[in-house]
Amino acid sequence: MCGMTEPKAPKIEFPCDYVIKVIGNAAPDFTEFVVSVVEQHAPGIRDEHVTVNDSSKGRFSSVQLQIVATGEDQLRALFEELKASGRVHMVL
Repeated sequence: MCGMTEPKAPKIEFPCDYVIKVIGNAAPDFTEFVVSVVEQHAPGIRDEHVTVNDSSKGRFSSVQLQIVATGEDQLRALFEELKASGRVHMVL
């Protein structure tokens, strides 16, 4: 077993373009809600970097955004605020 090492997660170099996907219950204001929360942590989101998809039955909505990530603390705070809202099922 010589030379076996645990694989390490790739180190992210900040700042960088970073894509997040937020999934929650479909609602008329869900996209606006997600964008407003993300803007607080990563200002400057452009409309062309926001993609919205609804599930086949229309119950869920996913919002994909590209942000400029500045560090792990920023991403952690963003993910926690989205999840704490009660409107978000998953952040990828």
